[in-house]
Amino acid sequence: MNSHPRPSPDVHTRQSSVSIIVPTLNEAENIDRTLRAIIENIGGRFDFEIIVTDGGSTDGTRERVACWEKDRPLRLLGNIGGGGLAKDVRAAALSARFPIVVVLDADGSHPASAITSLVDAVASGEYDIAIGSRYVAGGATVDWPFPRQALSRLGAALAAPFTDIQDPLSGFFAIRRTCLLAAGADAEGFKIGLEAIVAGGDGIRVCEVPISFSDRVHGTSKIGASQTIAYLNQLLRFSRGTTSAVAMHRFALVGMAGFLMDFLVVAVLQSLGTSIAIAHVSGFCISAAFNYLGHMKWSFHDRPREKSQFARFILVSAMAIALRGGFIAAATDLGFPFFAVVIAGIAGGGVVSYIGNEFYVFRNDRFLSSAARWRLAAFAIAVYAVALRIVYQGSIDLIPQEAYYWNYAQHPALGYLDHPPMVAWLIWLGTSVFGDSEFGVRIVATFTWLTTAYFMFRLTKNLFGQTAAFLALMLLSVFPFYFLIGILTTPDAPLTAAWAGALYFLERALRAKDARAWLGAGLCVGLGMLSKYTIALLGPATLVYLLVDPQSRRWLLTTWPYLCAGVVAVLFTPVIAWNANHDWASFHFQGSRRWFQDDLEFSMPTLVLFMAALLGPIGISLAGHAASRMVRLPARAFLREAGVFVIVFTLAPLSVFVFYSLFHSVKLNWTGPVWLALVPAMANVVVKAIKKGDKPRFMASLQITTAVSVVAFALLFHYVALGLPLIGHTGKLRGLPVAWEEFGAEAERIKASVEAETGQPPLLVGMDTYNIASELGFYSTGPAALENVTSQNLFGRNGLMFDTWFSNRSSDGRDVIMVSVKEAGVSDDGLSAWFETIGPVERQAVRKNGAVAGRFFYRIGYGFRHPD
Repeated sequence: MNSHPRPSPDVHTRQSSVSIIVPTLNEAENIDRTLRAIIENIGGRFDFEIIVTDGGSTDGTRERVACWEKDRPLRLLGNIGGGGLAKDVRAAALSARFPIVVVLDADGSHPASAITSLVDAVASGEYDIAIGSRYVAGGATVDWPFPRQALSRLGAALAAPFTDIQDPLSGFFAIRRTCLLAAGADAEGFKIGLEAIVAGGDGIRVCEVPISFSDRVHGTSKIGASQTIAYLNQLLRFSRGTTSAVAMHRFALVGMAGFLMDFLVVAVLQSLGTSIAIAHVSGFCISAAFNYLGHMKWSFHDRPREKSQFARFILVSAMAIALRGGFIAAATDLGFPFFAVVIAGIAGGGVVSYIGNEFYVFRNDRFLSSAARWRLAAFAIAVYAVALRIVYQGSIDLIPQEAYYWNYAQHPALGYLDHPPMVAWLIWLGTSVFGDSEFGVRIVATFTWLTTAYFMFRLTKNLFGQTAAFLALMLLSVFPFYFLIGILTTPDAPLTAAWAGALYFLERALRAKDARAWLGAGLCVGLGMLSKYTIALLGPATLVYLLVDPQSRRWLLTTWPYLCAGVVAVLFTPVIAWNANHDWASFHFQGSRRWFQDDLEFSMPTLVLFMAALLGPIGISLAGHAASRMVRLPARAFLREAGVFVIVFTLAPLSVFVFYSLFHSVKLNWTGPVWLALVPAMANVVVKAIKKGDKPRFMASLQITTAVSVVAFALLFHYVALGLPLIGHTGKLRGLPVAWEEFGAEAERIKASVEAETGQPPLLVGMDTYNIASELGFYSTGPAALENVTSQNLFGRNGLMFDTWFSNRSSDGRDVIMVSVKEAGVSDDGLSAWFETIGPVERQAVRKNGAVAGRFFYRIGYGFRHPD
């Protein structure tokens, strides 16, 4: 697609012939002016005819048109469609004399002066349709109120999965008559141009010509509730890939029968004492098989059948059962009665089953272009991934890192030893609204992922187009690192969102030459610095780009990059202030200690393995393809600049981690945000394969691995929250986030027993750096719970922030319950020196749903004292 086509030099010398279709409905006040403008702008330029197709005017429109018929190449077709604007326009096209057709509204909002540009684009032979666009460079809407602009943009966004054009709702276009008629007799709604584009599939060639759209002066707009509903129905029809409507009563009957069957199976198995996981999976499988046969033979019998249909059904079923498990887990945690729990699960899974069967399993893919199919699939995967995280995030226990950052939020500060304060502020915000629950802690991770997705969509669209932008959403939903930061609230979640925002604004500043974007980049980097210091690596990367790209060097002579740095510095002031009051502890911990005090260790192989784990098999494959494509930069200027941007903002930060791995150990999550710059190029690899129609094995493997990744994440959540039939949990608390809540309950029971024995509340001490103490802090009960929990800092060992939080409390004479997930953590003989007396090491099983899910070790010390 070309946003603004340039006609060949001889296009004006050829005499084009064009039929101009003007649909009308009660436009008596506007029709004369519109027809006069058309004739004035094309008279002598083309052989033309004007066809006014009237949808049943009663205000004198027809009579005014009749006056023009006498001495002009114009004719009136009255109420011939009987089915709305689309059918009226198509009927007019059937009677048109010329091979090029122009459609424009009769209300005067479309500038007749642009007809020539539209016709020239089609007459050149380069395009099949030329759209008069308000939303490309040079286009505009004049005197539109904000609500109408917002609705128009929303309508265009809803059509984005079906076409790359920026203004798909435009009613002003030139098109080859054959392409317009190819939309078919079943075309409905008032967006006939969009109908023709979708019907044209992969083969249609579209461009957009900028126009200035003016609101009507006389009369009233025809856009209302009925037109909006018709447009939504049009999009639903595109999504199904078929022109036949679903027999909704049949689908409902089959679904109701399946629901009753499902509920009875679950109820019977639960009454027999089976676990909820076995009961609901069994009920789902039986009802799903029934529903598949019923829909195939009855509900969707008129839709084509394909070899892959059953495989699609299995995929949708796996996704549905996983989401259903999330609803069951959430309803159980909220204390719903059994009936409501089962209903919630069946309803939640039923939504996925319906959408999957309606728009995927029984859809006719031949109706949509290859790009549209991928865009729809990418959007569906992204929405499903968000829904999956939301329904499960309150039912899965916090991992130790999340519990530690929740403890941050209980001790508000401008900074902390091992991280800046953003994660604490976000958790405080989430728990203030939703309470001190897993959902309250994690909901902010979902919002930061959505922020990441927004900026990555915009960035990828700017670099490689709209189809690539949709595919970037898909990649963010299936790459392990980006999937997990959407549910786990750690500093990586806000860091990644800020990194994505910074990349978007930097691209606008460096490639689009938008000076104000420097301020946006500064805002994002500053917020990122409040999340994690590694975002500072974007500073050197930006400098490298400025030096590499000659056109960008001029920015160094302006104030904008320095204003950007100033914004970062202002936002980072709280952390500087905290460090100044704490002997620069955080800077030392994250900087000089890592670089100069840690033991030397060559860990590059580990770094490579970690990068592979963060990206997963899909990311590894696409990263390799993208890298090979980047080293052979395309000749076209804008692609070359896109390639340079991707390379610089990937390799510059990555090189720092590679260099560090030559001498020090690395951590799994460090390079996660770095790959954001490469995600657009990865998505573009798929776009190129779609357009060329080659690499069938590569595309097939991409489809399979994407489906497997989504299902694997979904079933992992189900396993952690509810378990899976015949598969138990690991039996280790430090494995998956399973049974930490039960662990806290057991620790509280032991604590209550000691308190009953001694008459004083004992201390709970986690015998590692922060993991156990953090979980004890979150899952302990009572208003003074945090005051009675600390880490191994009690014994002079490293406890990170627990050392600060507990440093001013006197522990002399208190009884202490030491807790560890490893026996060695509490069996150290040296611990006896810290107490007057100390008990033996004891072992305690942790049960979840009646089964042992983990174990821990504890030891009670009486009369804490500091050893001599």
